[in-house]
Amino acid sequence: MDSIPTPTVCFAHPAYQLADRFARRQTGIPHFQVWSPSALAERIGEADVLVISGFWRHELLEKAPRLRFIQSIGAGYDQFPLDELRRRGIHLASAQGVNRNAVSEHAMALILALTRHLPTARDNQRRHFWRGMIPDVDRREDELGGKTLLIVGLGGIGSRLARLARAFDMRVLATKRNPATAAPETAHEVHPPDRLADLLPQADFVALTCPLTPETARLMDRAALAAMKPSAYLINVARGGCVDEPALLDALRNGTIAGAAIDHFWDEPLPADSPFWDLENVLITPHTAGETRRYEENLLDILLENLERLRRGERPLRNQVV
Repeated sequence: MDSIPTPTVCFAHPAYQLADRFARRQTGIPHFQVWSPSALAERIGEADVLVISGFWRHELLEKAPRLRFIQSIGAGYDQFPLDELRRRGIHLASAQGVNRNAVSEHAMALILALTRHLPTARDNQRRHFWRGMIPDVDRREDELGGKTLLIVGLGGIGSRLARLARAFDMRVLATKRNPATAAPETAHEVHPPDRLADLLPQADFVALTCPLTPETARLMDRAALAAMKPSAYLINVARGGCVDEPALLDALRNGTIAGAAIDHFWDEPLPADSPFWDLENVLITPHTAGETRRYEENLLDILLENLERLRRGERPLRNQVV
């Protein structure tokens, strides 16, 4: 792909104020924002660069003869047709790292919420009910010191979560494709992914922070869930596709595991009739683990670095996928 000296950038998102924040940087680069899929379909032909996530549809390519670069707004990129982008000479970069702090802090908050029974406290507050102390030790609030956290995917998010967990005196185990590249101050033990089955029975919390790939699709299946302690919790701040949802539903209903905190599902928005809504041992957040007031600025830092590399004709791009 040739360099793009003066591209026109299209921002496509229903909520993020990307064009406004971009304008404040006074780059002089032409740009515009669309707020709906229909508006995107009408104007994508004007764009050399597309900044997008959930609005993406494969048919947009037929309306985008000028398109040369796609900057994903999120760290995930499984929604894009990689082979077709390669065929058309369109580069793609992810926003890996854009919400590392937000997601790792969200995962830690979910662990704390489950440990301290905060969802139950909120439910009781809404009912104006003052719950007494719990005599059953196994059902009482707990503390994290000495508990074991297993992090599946020790990338940027997983590594920061490991540091947060260690600050709470937790024992941290992790899987990583190349354990030799793990920083020593992250997990106490780092193992290759094929050791997952051996690690699951040791964990009080299993946190998924891995990308969705063919290797991680439905990684937490019936066998993996059955290998967890009955007292353990699953924390999913990765893609919903990393979990076998019917198997998880059975495990939660049958007491195979104690509970789960889930930020991402197969179908979103989660349908109103989904049985997950009514499970008392489930804490749901609506795909907000990565949300932060700094999201736009973090993303624009990545975008501008890539636009400069494109201008100079340099490769690879930051977080380049295609």
